[in-house]
Amino acid sequence: MVFGMATSKITITLPDEQVRSIRELVAAGKAASLSAFVKHAVTISLFDAAGWRTMLEDALRQTGGPVTNEERDWADALLCPLEDKRDAGGKNKAA
Repeated sequence: MVFGMATSKITITLPDEQVRSIRELVAAGKAASLSAFVKHAVTISLFDAAGWRTMLEDALRQTGGPVTNEERDWADALLCPLEDKRDAGGKNKAA
């Protein structure tokens, strides 16, 4: 643990196969612990998300600004499978 760094204990749910795979890595000495593995995975994921966000913002700046409703509708029609379009909750939408 890093001193001075606030932490929170949480509960997550993973598929059994993923938990088994992580435990195998720990047993083989390739990960310090299940918790350390998940912490590392979250760190990498957050870094990747920040990178994609930066790339998107840069691309939008270069091409004229934020996505319009028409562009979002076009992207949704192209990227979302037919069954996702029936999702009234607005989930699974592009950008």
